Amino acid sequence: MTGGISLNWDRSLDLLLVHCQGEIGKVIVGGAPEIPGATMLDKMNHINTVDDSLRRFVTFEPRASVAMSVNLLVAPTRRDADAGFIVLQADRAHPMSGSNCICVVTALLESGQVAMREPETVVRLDTPAGRIVARAACREGRCLSVSLDNVPSFAEALDREIETPRWGRIKADIAFGGVYYAIVDVDQVGTAIAPANAHYLAEAGIELKSLLSEQVTVKHPDLPGIDEIAYVMFRGHEPDGAVRTCTTLKPGRVDRSPCGTGSSANLATLFARGEVAAGDRRTSRSIIGGEFVAEAIGVTEVGGRPAVLPRITGQGWIYGRERLRISDDDLFKGGFALSDSWGPQVHLLTEEA
Repeated sequence: MTGGISLNWDRSLDLLLVHCQGEIGKVIVGGAPEIPGATMLDKMNHINTVDDSLRRFVTFEPRASVAMSVNLLVAPTRRDADAGFIVLQADRAHPMSGSNCICVVTALLESGQVAMREPETVVRLDTPAGRIVARAACREGRCLSVSLDNVPSFAEALDREIETPRWGRIKADIAFGGVYYAIVDVDQVGTAIAPANAHYLAEAGIELKSLLSEQVTVKHPDLPGIDEIAYVMFRGHEPDGAVRTCTTLKPGRVDRSPCGTGSSANLATLFARGEVAAGDRRTSRSIIGGEFVAEAIGVTEVGGRPAVLPRITGQGWIYGRERLRISDDDLFKGGFALSDSWGPQVHLLTEEA
């Protein structure tokens, strides 16, 4: 990876640089320390509650930027999986992400860590949210698209009213699609989902997330530790029937992809309203025009709640590779983030540390 240059490094991390519909989801493919825990959920909770040094190292400056995630490959903790991964972001480790999952599958197959079979390779992934089965369309050593059979997704509450100082009383759908979302029709905050409005949407989403934490309580019935609304996703409707999506992330940015877990959560709200049945599909379109297809492939229950089984299809792209030096002499081993690029609410990154 160093192109023939000899470097005296004792420890390093090897990463593949991948994006999914423009959303960067780097994948750590070598050098990561062992994370304690009997299950992938235990490992995620260890990162979030005991030792977050690796997360901070790879998601903060000077090694990272605000608009990206890093995926930690982990040996699976269950026999019916080929690989495991945990999503690392600047605020915390998260149990699942559709775009990041597509990045991981693409990296596993094109790097040879999981054997590629043409025309389709099935990859079974162990995640903190549960097992994900991915089907990748493959040709000539390339991963052309990935379809994820996501975890059961369900609506927690529809049209939940939230009191806000800026927009008065607004309504949000609260739903789980791998993580919990508050889905807000974008016209309620007086704008539309468009690139020119990204800054406003980012700040609005983070403000709403803070208000939601005070007014709405969630707790997954089967997954301990998944007990917060992770993201606010704004929703719009296109003339061709597509759903326009804009997920907002701490400390104040928007998802470049159509958002797989958010599309799953939205599918769950449509199912709960009787607007989607098994076999139906919806297109999710991002703020920059990228698309996922969200399909309801079945129905089930989670903790007594009706749930939909989503399949999310999209494409990832490996655009490079990277090696990061790990050294105790590094002045900024713990990383840093400044408000000039991370936004005025950068302090929110340390609130849950």
